Amino acid sequence: MGKLLDVENLTLQFDTDEGRITAVDNVSFSLDAGEVMGLVGESGSGKSVTAKSVMKLNAKNAVYGDKTKITLHLEDGPVDIMSLQTSKELQVVRGGAISLIFQEPMASFAPAISIGDQMTEQLQIHTDMNNKQAKELSIEMLDRVGISDASTRFRQFAFELSGGMRQRAMIAMALSTKPKLLIADEPTTALDVTIQAQVIDLMKDLVKDFGMGIIFITHDLGVIVQTADKVAVMYLGRLVEQGPVREVIRTPAHPYTKGLIAALPDLDKLDVPLAAIPGDIPSPLERPPGCVFNTRCSVAIGERCTSEIPMFTKIDDVHQVACHLVEEDLAKPAPKAAKTKPKSKSGGKSK
Repeated sequence: MGKLLDVENLTLQFDTDEGRITAVDNVSFSLDAGEVMGLVGESGSGKSVTAKSVMKLNAKNAVYGDKTKITLHLEDGPVDIMSLQTSKELQVVRGGAISLIFQEPMASFAPAISIGDQMTEQLQIHTDMNNKQAKELSIEMLDRVGISDASTRFRQFAFELSGGMRQRAMIAMALSTKPKLLIADEPTTALDVTIQAQVIDLMKDLVKDFGMGIIFITHDLGVIVQTADKVAVMYLGRLVEQGPVREVIRTPAHPYTKGLIAALPDLDKLDVPLAAIPGDIPSPLERPPGCVFNTRCSVAIGERCTSEIPMFTKIDDVHQVACHLVEEDLAKPAPKAAKTKPKSKSGGKSK
C-alpha cells in the first residue's frame, strides 16, 4: 500500500499568560496505508498534541511553525492540512478521512443524546446518506465491533453502557465514515485487561478489513508490541527514537527508550524492584537547552548534551535515534582484528 500521511517539521507552541511555550518541536514521521504506528512516551511528552495537529484540533492559542507541513494522501490527490482554514474545509479531515478515538468515551458522546442519534448525525454530515441508510450502517458497525443486540444499544445513551461497551461504540462511530486514518489516543487505558485484549484484537482486524492507517498513542509499551508495526518514542515534544517496533524494543538505542523498557515489570523476576527513570519530565516552561532528556540522563556526555540539540542518526536503514552518545559511538572506527602469529612448520616444538 502507498503513503498515507507525511508530517514534516511539526512545531507547535501555545500562547499563554506566562508566555509562548513549546509543546512539539520539529517532529517528522510518515505512515503508510494499512500500517500501525505507536507513539509512546510519558504523560506530558506531547503525544496527544501531535495527534490533534494532524486534524488541526488544538486550541485557538496554538501557533504552528512556519516550516510545519502535514500532507494526507487520498485517492483524489494530496491534501495540505495546514492550508485548511474554515470548518467546512476541515470536514475532510475531521471525521471524514481521519477519525479520532479519545481515551475517555464520555468525552466523545453527548450524555443527553442517544448513541444512535449521534452516529447518524455524523454520517449525514460527512456522507450523502439519508436517515434510514445512516441508521442501518450505524447498527451494522455496532454489531461489527462486537456489541450484542446492536439495535437496542443504538437507542441507548452513553451512561447506560459499560466502559468497555462505550469504548466499542466510540470505535464504531469513528469507523462508520470509513476513514483512511484512525488516531487512537490511549484507547485501552481505562479498560480492564480482558476488554483491553479484545479492543486490540478488534483494531488488528479493522486494519486488515479496511486497510486504514492507525496512529496508536499510549504509554504502555506492552500494548505497542502487540499492535504496532513501527514505533516513535517521544519526550518533551521531541522524537528521540523511531523504527520497527520489534527492533526498537529488542535493541533500544536512546537512554530514554531503555529507561521505559527497564521500567516494565518482568513476570519471571517478581522480586526484582522496578527500575524507574530518575526525576520527572520538566515543564514546557522550563524546557532544558540541548538534548531535552539531559536532566534525567545517566549517560550524558557533558557540555554537548546540555547545549546542542541532537539530530537523528541512522543505526540502519529503518532505525534511527537522536542521541549524541550513540552518534559518537557509531562514528568510532571499528576495532581492528588482532593479528595472530603463523604457526611454525615444526608445530612449535624445539629439536
